[in-house]
Amino acid sequence: MLRLENVSRSFVQRGVVLEGLSLNAAEGESISVMGPSGSGKTTLLNIIGLLDRPDSGEVFFKDKSLNSLSPDESALYRNRNIGFIFQEHLLLPHLTVMENIMLPLFARRLSAEEYKAGYDNAVTLVEKAGITGLSGKYPFQISGGEAQRVTLVRSLVNKPDMLLADEPTGSLDSRNAEILGKLFNEINRDLGIMLLVVTHSQSLAERMSTHYKLENGRLIRY
Repeated sequence: MLRLENVSRSFVQRGVVLEGLSLNAAEGESISVMGPSGSGKTTLLNIIGLLDRPDSGEVFFKDKSLNSLSPDESALYRNRNIGFIFQEHLLLPHLTVMENIMLPLFARRLSAEEYKAGYDNAVTLVEKAGITGLSGKYPFQISGGEAQRVTLVRSLVNKPDMLLADEPTGSLDSRNAEILGKLFNEINRDLGIMLLVVTHSQSLAERMSTHYKLENGRLIRY
């Protein structure tokens, strides 16, 4: 489903970050990427999500090259195909939990019927994540672990093909990290969404089916 071929990226201040990196990811696969800080893990996710562009090499999604997409086409690709989770939850403080979850749907032109289907899907995901009682609360009224589960639900409301997670448990205690890790496994199993998780957490990495280390700009499977 996702293919990177000889992708390289460098920055003036950091030098070469990715060098001839290649990756093949199948539909429904769960992948972990580990590596030290500064090794290029976030850069890799940004390139897959078209938040950044490689200096050379090519990115394919469902056998279609993404390199030549316009900014508007890139935004549409992200909205319809990718869910993002970051270390910080990035919830909007003036919106309720459910309003935050529904934001990706507001960005699309949906019919009343499509919106209703999206809302019903959100309710189902909220129940799966165990946060049903939080829908009317605001981000400042919930815990960090709960906020990260809200973020997970928000990333799934558009039924994406793949979920990109950047250190999703980095700011959580061990109990909440365990809850989120189990949710990742359930979502991968029940919804068939491809997961690509970059993390420093060995326990989270071991929950994925395929494991890589990012070293010297390239992915090494182990």
